[in-house]
Amino acid sequence: MPLHLEQVDWMPSPPIAPDDGPIDLEHLRRMTLGDAGLEREVLAMFSAQTVGLIGALAALPPESGALAHTLKGSARAIGAFAVADAAARLEAAIQKGDDPAPSLAGLRDAVTEARAAIDAILRRS
Repeated sequence: MPLHLEQVDWMPSPPIAPDDGPIDLEHLRRMTLGDAGLEREVLAMFSAQTVGLIGALAALPPESGALAHTLKGSARAIGAFAVADAAARLEAAIQKGDDPAPSLAGLRDAVTEARAAIDAILRRS
């Protein structure tokens, strides 16, 4: 039996990348199984981790690629996808031998935005 358009309840598709700002809160909720306390703990740990990693990356030590990779994974886990993408760009620049300065600047900006969002989330919870 053919399907007719009038028989289907249409719903708009969700955006490919939710516009929750620097942190995808739905992703974070899925990763923490909806545990608000765990969400807060993970966000606080990520915020602290980014300070250390950005500080270490500023000197561009030999392990910069591994540090960027670590930050990329942590960011993806909590839904900080702009940070993850910026870390991936830095990691790729380092691997290719390209000038990492522009990618590092982009990563700093993404981390600053994510940390501001995290601070706001932690203040209201």
